[in-house]
Amino acid sequence: MKKNNFSTKEEVFFEESVFDSFSSHKKLNHLELPLSKKAFLLVMGMTALIGILIFSRIIYLSEFKGNFYALRSEANVGKEIYNPANRGIIYDRYGKPLVENVPAFAVSLKIKDFLGNSENDINNFLEIMEISKSDLDVKIYAQDIEKSASFILARDIDSEKIIKLKALNLKGVDIIDDYRRDYIDGPVFSHILGYTGMDNSSNDIVGKTGIEAYYNDILKGKDGITVAYRDVRGNIFDKKAVNEPQNGKDVTLTIDADLQNYFYERLNQALITLGRNSAVGLAINPQNGEVLSLVSLPSFDNNVFSKPGNNAEKNKILNSVYKPLFNKAISGVFTPASTVKPMVGLAALAEGIINPTKQILSTGYIEIPNPYDPAHPSRFVDWKANGWVDLYSAIAKSCNIYFYEVGGGFEDIKGLGIDKLKEYWQKFGLGKKTGIDLPNEAEGFLPDPAQKEAKKNDIWRIGDTYNVSIGQGDLLVTPIQLLSQISAIGNGGYFYKPHLLKESNSEVLIDFSNLGNYIKEIKKGMNDAVEKSYGTANMLSSIPVSIGAKTGSSQVSNNTKTNAFFVGYMPLEKPEIAVLVLIENAKEGSLNAVPVAKDVMEWYYLNRLSKNTNQ
Repeated sequence: MKKNNFSTKEEVFFEESVFDSFSSHKKLNHLELPLSKKAFLLVMGMTALIGILIFSRIIYLSEFKGNFYALRSEANVGKEIYNPANRGIIYDRYGKPLVENVPAFAVSLKIKDFLGNSENDINNFLEIMEISKSDLDVKIYAQDIEKSASFILARDIDSEKIIKLKALNLKGVDIIDDYRRDYIDGPVFSHILGYTGMDNSSNDIVGKTGIEAYYNDILKGKDGITVAYRDVRGNIFDKKAVNEPQNGKDVTLTIDADLQNYFYERLNQALITLGRNSAVGLAINPQNGEVLSLVSLPSFDNNVFSKPGNNAEKNKILNSVYKPLFNKAISGVFTPASTVKPMVGLAALAEGIINPTKQILSTGYIEIPNPYDPAHPSRFVDWKANGWVDLYSAIAKSCNIYFYEVGGGFEDIKGLGIDKLKEYWQKFGLGKKTGIDLPNEAEGFLPDPAQKEAKKNDIWRIGDTYNVSIGQGDLLVTPIQLLSQISAIGNGGYFYKPHLLKESNSEVLIDFSNLGNYIKEIKKGMNDAVEKSYGTANMLSSIPVSIGAKTGSSQVSNNTKTNAFFVGYMPLEKPEIAVLVLIENAKEGSLNAVPVAKDVMEWYYLNRLSKNTNQ
C-alpha cells in the first residue's frame, strides 16, 4: 500500500519561502556589504565623547556642586532661616567706636511657601509692609531661586509691624533677628563715615557713601543660613547651621574723635555768629598724611539714611539748596587766594627770579600800560599799601604787589610766567586727585592760556598771570589738595597721600625735598605771619609753640562775596598737625577764619602736644 505523499512531505512556511526567495535573488545580493572602517570609528568616537561628557557632568555635580545641591535639598524639605552677619565697627585712632550695630528685626520670604497663601492674606501682608504688589513682584522675580529659596524682603522693621505680621501667621514669612547701623554723633562724622543702605539687587546692607562705601568689602560680613527641619504637620523638630555667619572686619581710622567733635562745634559756632552756613575744617599729620579731622558744613544726620522710612527728613536733606550731602573738603573746588603765595614764592626762589632779601615797593597798586587806551592803564591793587617788603614780610603781610611781580613780572623783575607757575603747581600736587580714601574726590583746575583761548575765545594776558599769582582767577583747588601741599612745605618737601585708614602705609606722592633750602625761607615767612605784629595770623602767637601760617581772602561771585581761608602747621620745625579753615561768604575775609584756627590749634596743643599722647 502506497504511502500518502502529501502526509510525508515536509511542512513549508510561507514566510520562509518568501524571504528565501529574496535572499537568493541575485539583484539583492550586492546589498549585503560590510561597514567601512571610518563609519565604525565615527560611531565609536561619538559614543566615547558622549560618555566623557556624561562622566564629566557627574564629577562636576558630585565634587563641585554636590554641597550646593545637598543644601538645596535640605532647604526644600526644611525651612531656611537667615542669620545676618554683623557689619564691622568703625573706630577712631584711639579705639573709640564711631558706629554701632543695634539689634533689629528683618522679614524674610520663602517664595514658594509665601505664594501659597491666599490672595487676601498676601494683600494684608503688603498693607502692613507698605509695599505695592508690583514692587513685591519685582523683588521676587529678581531672586535667583537656584541659589536660595528665601530672601530678605525688608530690614529694621518697627515693633508695631512685627506684631501685626506675627498675627497673620503666613506661610513663608519669617521674622529674623537682624541689626541696624547707628551712627554715634551722626552729623559730626557724616562726611567721613557716610552711611549704609539696602542694595536693591541683593537686599544686603552695603555702604553708600564715605568710609562705609570705600571700605565696604572689608566692613561687610557674610550671612549665614540655618535649616529648620519640619515634620508633616510643619512643626520644627531639628535645626542645622548650614553656613555660619561671618561678621565683617572692624576698621580703625586715623581720625581723632575728640578733635573732630571740637572742630565741628567750633566751626559751627562761627557760622552761627556770622549768619553763614558753609565751611570746611581739615587737620592732617604732615609727617605721614593721616587725616585727623574732616568737617564739611552744613552737615546732615547719616542716621536718617541708614534707617528705613524717614522720607520727609530724607527729602528735606536731598532738596536743600545748601547741599549738605556734598563733601566740600574733598569734592569742593575753590580759588585759594593768598594761601597759594608760599608756593609762588618757593617757585620764584627755585627759578632764581628773586632772593629772600630782595625788596619790592608796594604803594597799594601797580599799573600796566593799555595799548588800546593809553590814557587808562590797567591797575592791579594790593589790599593796602605795604611799603617795602622782602619775601618774609610779603608772606607775613600777604602783599599782593610782591607776588604780582614775582609771578607775572614787572619792570626789572622777569617773573615766573604762567607756564612756570603751572609747572610748579603740578610739582606741588595741585590739579590732580590726592587719592584720599573717600569717594568722589575732585581734581581742581589749573589755568592754561590755550584752554582760555579755546573756551572763552580770548587771549591770555599779563593780568591773568597776576591774578593767578595771588590765588585768584581760574585757579581752583580742593581743600584736601591745599592742606596736603601746605603740609609738604611744613615737613620739608614730602607730599604724603592723605588717608583715613590707620593701618595704611604712609605713601609719598611727590618729593620736592631737593628744594629744602628754599623751603626753609618760605617757612620763615610763614612763621613771621604769626610772630610779627604785622602778620595776618598774629592772633596765634599766644599759643606756646612755634607755628607757620598763611591766610587768604578769595573774591568770588564777581567780587560780591569773600571766602576766608587759613592754613597753618605746628610745631614749626617738625609739625605734627596742619590745619585748614575755610568759611564761605565770610563778612571780613580771612579775619573770620583765624579765630577758629587759633582755638582748634590751641585745643590740640593742650590736649595732645603738651600731653605727648598723639599716636
